[in-house]
Amino acid sequence: MARRFDAVIFDMDGLLLDSERPIRDAWLRLSSLTEADYLLTVGRNRPDSLAVLTEKLGSLAEAERVYAAVDAEIAAQFQDRGFELKPGALALLQRLQGLGVPLAVASSTRHAKVLDRLDAAGIRPFFGPIHGGDQVARGKPHPDLFELAARSLGIHPAKTLVFEDSSYGAQGALTAGMGVVLVPDLKQPDPAIAPQCLVLGSLDEVLPRLPSWFRDN
Repeated sequence: MARRFDAVIFDMDGLLLDSERPIRDAWLRLSSLTEADYLLTVGRNRPDSLAVLTEKLGSLAEAERVYAAVDAEIAAQFQDRGFELKPGALALLQRLQGLGVPLAVASSTRHAKVLDRLDAAGIRPFFGPIHGGDQVARGKPHPDLFELAARSLGIHPAKTLVFEDSSYGAQGALTAGMGVVLVPDLKQPDPAIAPQCLVLGSLDEVLPRLPSWFRDN
């Protein structure tokens, strides 16, 4: 990725926060879903996930019932202590902040919940614009959420680098014309998407690459 960038947009769940596993485990415990069923929703916003879950669970009412049960269980477990940060996340945020790089969040999770999770993890102050999946008409893999974040940053999409863990998110960022670093979490990257991204094993691998992407201010 031989490009220079002026800003960074981060996904949240599964990328900055180690949240996907406990959420997945709650879904598997509280519903009849298989892991393969659940993985179809990873990276999608709530309406798109509900469409998948309605098909798998047999009705919208059942999908919404389980959604509410999962939300309640996750809130009870993590509202006070928050999710753990993914390896390398804090060091990366600190280094980008030190370089003066504007940072934003574009998460498929609902906006209010994004704010709560970032607060609980202690990393909300690193970010300027913070956007959730309920703030756009079309969720990932459409580019709308990333375009919104870029407008909020005041940075052209082509000068924006996105960090994602899901192929849905990576596809949306690529469609917006952004550079993409893909750090897979629960799902291996889509073979059609991965060649268009820089695929890394963890955020720990990012720091040595920053000088090639950002000017040291």
